[in-house]
Amino acid sequence: MPLALVTGASRGLGLAIAAEFSVQGWRVLAPSRDELDLSDGDAIRRWCTALGAEKIDALVHSAGVNRPRALAEITDEIWADSFQVNLTALRQLAQGIAPRMTGGGRIVAMSSIFGIVSRPGRATYSATKAAVNGFIRALAVELGPQGILANALCPGYVLTDMTRQNNTPEQLDEIAGTIPLRRIGTPQEIARLAVWLCSEQNTYLTGQAVVCDGGQTCL
Repeated sequence: MPLALVTGASRGLGLAIAAEFSVQGWRVLAPSRDELDLSDGDAIRRWCTALGAEKIDALVHSAGVNRPRALAEITDEIWADSFQVNLTALRQLAQGIAPRMTGGGRIVAMSSIFGIVSRPGRATYSATKAAVNGFIRALAVELGPQGILANALCPGYVLTDMTRQNNTPEQLDEIAGTIPLRRIGTPQEIARLAVWLCSEQNTYLTGQAVVCDGGQTCL
């Protein structure tokens, strides 16, 4: 039975992805924040070392930080914390987990359409997600000879706690009206795609920023 590591699985997209892995017959490692502190590089390295000889077949980095701020309100703390959780933790996890993907594996980083487009107040978030997309391209090139496929998954608006926290109900209605499908996505829709990217059915797709946004970025 294959084994997947999913970060951020206590809620939102991470929770949906972990559940979908289980439905598809995978074992799932879903450490809580107390178990795996993604804001602390040393803690990440210790957690990976504690896995012992455990083989990991898929890594999905779904945990993320999004703190909308106007440019003048972005502090060094917000910038550094966002880059640590969204990008640097991905690098630290890849360093610890890729060597365990003996015989091949899959890495999926949860990115965002805001790594491709943006909106006011999203400078920090967009910067981290654009960097995630670039990092994934580099991983695909470097790890491809080992049979490891690496992709970024870029959802548009999805009905998660984070989306509701950063947008009023009126704003969500307005956003839905700008999407060609005229609705906001569900966590389950993104989860199915994330698990497919990690599955044996995906044999050749790597190094891509896969957009799943109801057609929003086509406008």
